[in-house]
Amino acid sequence: MDNSIKFPFYIRLSFMMISLIGVTYIFCKGSTILIPILMAFLNAVLLLPIVHFLNSKLRFPNVLSSSIAVLLFVSLIIGILIFLSYEISDIADDFAAIKKNINLFIVDIQHYIKENFHVSMWEQRKYIDDVTQDSFQKGKQTIGTTLMSVTDTILDLTLIPIYTFLILIYRTHFILFFAKLFKKEYHANLQDILTQIKSSVHSYIAGLIFEMIAVSALTSLGLYIIGVKYAILLGLITGILNLVPYVGILFAGVLTILASLTGTPELSLILGIIIVNIIVQIIDNNILVPIIINSKVQINAFVSIVGILIGSQIGGVAGMFLAIPLLAIVKIVFDRIESAAPWGYLMGDNMPKAFVWRFKKNTAKNELDTNEIVN
Repeated sequence: MDNSIKFPFYIRLSFMMISLIGVTYIFCKGSTILIPILMAFLNAVLLLPIVHFLNSKLRFPNVLSSSIAVLLFVSLIIGILIFLSYEISDIADDFAAIKKNINLFIVDIQHYIKENFHVSMWEQRKYIDDVTQDSFQKGKQTIGTTLMSVTDTILDLTLIPIYTFLILIYRTHFILFFAKLFKKEYHANLQDILTQIKSSVHSYIAGLIFEMIAVSALTSLGLYIIGVKYAILLGLITGILNLVPYVGILFAGVLTILASLTGTPELSLILGIIIVNIIVQIIDNNILVPIIINSKVQINAFVSIVGILIGSQIGGVAGMFLAIPLLAIVKIVFDRIESAAPWGYLMGDNMPKAFVWRFKKNTAKNELDTNEIVN
């Protein structure tokens, strides 16, 4: 006998909206705690195949396998950071040349504005001085906030490997916890959801890494062809910043233009950098992303952009990075729950070519109307 209570649609919708507001509120208030945990969860899913290999093939204990996987991951990150810091130190040696070329570039722009917009050099310099003065005053007020932000970032970078290690160790414990939350008749569906989440997140993160490598290689090649100094370094930075959806590539372009001023302030080189970035983004958005990313995480562009904007408001850059995998997890759960399946469809990218409304005819009413007409 089915004792479940069937609520009207408006009540179910109200419950869902209240739950959504509650979850968003929890994320806003606890973002400093939840974001490192979620980042560690993604890392743990990525490292899980290594742990399984060490456990099954080499017969290593779970603790040792998890430790080796995390140490390998941390060593890779540290190696990339050491390479970046070594290369950036070379750019710092050319700071005097960058400053000189920036001044020459600004003078050229001022002459262009004077000739085309009839704004005198004195008026332009006065405006720049006013903006610089305002920025300096505001900068004093934000020094404390910046220091706190740097401190929080360092703390997060310390906690994430620890969280990753603990999640890998207690993964079976967590699965058993989820199994205890539901009756046994739902365990098959629960296992399907967890397996799908693991597969989707792992494929997404692996795809992001491959995309980062491809964007780094293409950008480095393009910058090398047009004669930009530090092409490999700037290509790698572009690939890393490209992991941040939509805005990362803009920061990468600005950094590349500034670094290119170590050699020459010519406008042709800057235009070449912009063209290289545009070509790489066209290849990335039309070839790499559809094949590597969208095939793994079937979230439509509208939901992705809204999710990224919400993530940026909640957790900044880390929130933007976490938005897509979290949306993928939510979609997987919605697709497996009958009452939430329409919301899962709304988040998906299976867009129909057309839709025709089909109404079910009320045969009893039609027969009654026919009898009245006959009589």
